[in-house]
Amino acid sequence: MTYLLALDQGTSSSRSIIFDRGGQIVAMAQEELPQIYPRPGWVEHDPMAIWRTQLATARAVLRKAGLQARQIHALGITNQRETTIVWDRRTGLPVHHALVWQDRRAEPACARLRADGKAGLIQARTGLVVDAYFSGVKLKWILDNVPGARARAEAGELAFGTVDSWLLWQLSGGADDATRARAVHATDVSNAARTMLFNVRSNEWDDELLALLDIPRNMMPAVLPSSARYGQVRPELLGAPVDIAGVAGDQQSALFGQACFDEGMAKNTYGTGCFMLMHTGERFELSRNGLLTTSAAQFDAQPRFALEGSVFVGGAVVQWLRDGLQAIESSAQVQALAESVPDAGGVMFVPAFTGLGAPYWDARARGTICGITRGTTSAHIARAALESIAFQSAALLEVMNRDARAGGGCGVRQLRVDGGACANDLLMQLQADLLGIEVVRPAIIETTALGVAYLAGLGSGLYAGTAELGAQWRAERTFRPEMAPARAAERMAEWEHAVRRATAA
Repeated sequence: MTYLLALDQGTSSSRSIIFDRGGQIVAMAQEELPQIYPRPGWVEHDPMAIWRTQLATARAVLRKAGLQARQIHALGITNQRETTIVWDRRTGLPVHHALVWQDRRAEPACARLRADGKAGLIQARTGLVVDAYFSGVKLKWILDNVPGARARAEAGELAFGTVDSWLLWQLSGGADDATRARAVHATDVSNAARTMLFNVRSNEWDDELLALLDIPRNMMPAVLPSSARYGQVRPELLGAPVDIAGVAGDQQSALFGQACFDEGMAKNTYGTGCFMLMHTGERFELSRNGLLTTSAAQFDAQPRFALEGSVFVGGAVVQWLRDGLQAIESSAQVQALAESVPDAGGVMFVPAFTGLGAPYWDARARGTICGITRGTTSAHIARAALESIAFQSAALLEVMNRDARAGGGCGVRQLRVDGGACANDLLMQLQADLLGIEVVRPAIIETTALGVAYLAGLGSGLYAGTAELGAQWRAERTFRPEMAPARAAERMAEWEHAVRRATAA
């Protein structure tokens, strides 16, 4: 029993991956998750579709690997963070669609918190800025807008959770009368830290913040370390009970999977959005430059932290080229199209489809394409779209280094990368050029799933500690800067000029 099963529930798909003890992929299964856009700026998922697709991939990956559930040493759950679900404790059914992390409908509640002078209090306890990105204000919207939800919540009938909690509930108990009593209502510190309701210094729900948003405490899940024994998968789902021993939000899981266990190590994940995290060890320090201080995955009771910057639209800009602009038939075609021209021809693309995240935090910004001429082609726009991913990430690292040096650190000397878009060599080389440091792609780029598999392995006793895990990490390719620093600075100045146009729109 040396296999680990990672459930990786993301924004655009549900995946399951089986790893062996050495961290090598044995098999993978994936299903696309439908997106729901009721209004501009609103993004939803069907929680039952999340559950159905995730369970289907777990069953499928066991078949593909030729394994039985009894051969799985432990299971871990990693998930799209901040996405908010409220369900009935008796029936196990959601009271509303899940509000996805990209959803902006809670911005009016955030504006009131800022106007009331609460931003400082919230940041001091949670490490977060006040923004509609986070789960607490999404939960408030559901309670305020779904008929009867607040009264039912106050009566103890409803449960809140991020996607990890929802899957944990369904895996361990669900809504069947015979199994409901075994349902586990819990989350880990890395997901709790993204709610705007969790005191990351004391590792507990904060009563004052709950009261501030009028959230009944009885809705909240128990909070455990990321590596812990959460419960068991009910045997009828996979064919045998499986220990659930790891839970982590996708970005903290990727940081762990990249073996960034020590202060100063950093990774960037290129997914639907882009997420850069730098481990800061046991130090809680607030950013001076618009970044977040968040809980890193914890493999014991000791709090650990990271600085984080989030790009709302990363790989999603390629999806827009495919589905919105219809410039390509598949996402895989974007590199060839972008490489068919030597540069973007002066075009700058700011993909602020749902506002801008760190370090700008402007919910009113909108997507902007600058520098179009009669000579502009779809290839130029495709190249500018790819470049926008690198520009946004470079802006994040610049302010992250500024924070690190202000706190006595030396800044990031190497960036480890993962996520689907890191397979794009053109993008990775541009990233190294703009950053002026090495960008390292690991041999296993599925580090989000690998991270929670490692956490589950630690939680179930398969691994002795992080030193053993760090020894397993391997680089596949290192991209070194080729652009002159002065030219890289010019290009970043061009990007900031385009951002100013987007934020003035």
